[in-house]
Amino acid sequence: MNVKIKTALVSVSDKSGVVDFAKKLSKMGVKIISTGGTAKKLSDAGVSVVGIESVTGFPEMMDGRVKTLHPKIHGGLLGLRDKKEHTAAMKEHNIEPIDMVCVNLYPFEETIAKPGCTLAEAIENIDIGGPSMIRSAAKNHKFVTVVTEPGQYERVIEEMEKNGGAVNGELRSDFARIAFGLTASYDAAIAKYLNGRGAVEYPERVSVALKKDTSLRYGENPHQSASFYKLASSVETSVSSAGLLEGGKEISFNNLLDTNAAFELVKEFAEPAAVVVKHLNPCGCAVDENICEAYRKAYEGDVVSAFGSIIALNRKVDVELARTIMESYSRFGKARGASGFFAEVIITPGFEQDAIEIIRTLKAWGSRVRLMETGPIDRAKIDGGEFDARCVVGGLLLQKRDLVGWEPDVLTYPTKARPTPEQLEDLRIAWLVAKHTKSNTIVLVKNRKVLGVGAGQMNRVESGLIAFKHAGDEAKGCAMASDAFFPFPDNVENAAKVGVAAIVQPGGSQKDEEVIAAADEYGIAMVFTGKRHFKH
Repeated sequence: MNVKIKTALVSVSDKSGVVDFAKKLSKMGVKIISTGGTAKKLSDAGVSVVGIESVTGFPEMMDGRVKTLHPKIHGGLLGLRDKKEHTAAMKEHNIEPIDMVCVNLYPFEETIAKPGCTLAEAIENIDIGGPSMIRSAAKNHKFVTVVTEPGQYERVIEEMEKNGGAVNGELRSDFARIAFGLTASYDAAIAKYLNGRGAVEYPERVSVALKKDTSLRYGENPHQSASFYKLASSVETSVSSAGLLEGGKEISFNNLLDTNAAFELVKEFAEPAAVVVKHLNPCGCAVDENICEAYRKAYEGDVVSAFGSIIALNRKVDVELARTIMESYSRFGKARGASGFFAEVIITPGFEQDAIEIIRTLKAWGSRVRLMETGPIDRAKIDGGEFDARCVVGGLLLQKRDLVGWEPDVLTYPTKARPTPEQLEDLRIAWLVAKHTKSNTIVLVKNRKVLGVGAGQMNRVESGLIAFKHAGDEAKGCAMASDAFFPFPDNVENAAKVGVAAIVQPGGSQKDEEVIAAADEYGIAMVFTGKRHFKH
């Protein structure tokens, strides 16, 4: 059913495009009711508007808190035009039908994101009249068109021009669906803010305000559909805040998961660092004073697994680094047994323009790689209040994010041997890599370079054997990290066989004394962190 738009209420916080929209409505004979700043902007632009007070008979009051909350507004929105009792009530009380509402909401999330935002400022930016009108119009979308964002203006005008000033039922229904999603997200953002100010760690109800960013080709597998949604309120430097540069293939579901895993690990390091990730686990990671050298060492950590990987860097990609990445196989990988090399994604704080040109043209795969630019990494913006969420069928598990890193002040040294400063640095890197690797995990590091990773095994001994096998002869003198404690001395005994010099682990096993005794027997320095890093 088409409904001709005769009267529209226009009241927006985001005024982009509203003047042009209102002019086109007015040209088609639509009467425009407006409020406050929107009415002034339209009037100044030569658009004829009717002030809200002329409709309600009441002035805007209480600093604009009360202006649209009136029966003549909501009656005009909610009245069913095909129901005699409703039309009779509207006639009796001189309520004019409103055929369209064009409303967007006070910028609550933008307000609370500002440094120094007070509670009073946040409260004043909670929109009441806007959501009320949106919900009324959306509920009665059989007769009313609800427009909630500037991106919808063109579609409305095209529809009206095609149908003699009318809007069809399909568009009204679609916009109503979008409108209820908007008000739900808006309320969720407010609830999150207020929960964050209180002492309630896990509130009675949790709603997540997400906005669709892009449709993906498919999910983990081609038979699964997928889309990417973003938290509108997040200000953290992350894969979600990164910009995808032009060129390259469309980014996929698995790409985003792997890129997030890689970038969250590289964020752990203040020094120049590079991470290579495959299937959510780091197959390479290194730290160095020179970012090109850090990348080389990270790539060499596992040149076979690096094929089709994600590269994460915490420094800008310049021409030298771009060339180093693109020539990885010929310069470093071929001699180490790699069959070839390409990357699915490169994520970094930034790219020099000449570096992009090198990536796109030097090798054939460069035209396909996705380039993601995050801007400077600011660890001060990490959102400690954001939940780590895991889905189960029919529910959601919520926990606080694991933001514990390397804590030198709480380390204990239970063995006779103590790690050297160089070993302690390698232990730090191994521990941080273990934090971002699927449990059970063992990580080996030497000279600030990951040598071997055993990840996701059902027992810790098997994880260790995988890491030792990969490191080979390089394991002699290396540092080793375990994401959880050793329940038995067997891992230490196996480590001694390949020449591990120092071990970091949480401690806390019933057999800690046996584990420590084994380390002392083989002259291995051991460090306890007091915290574990399970990653299921």
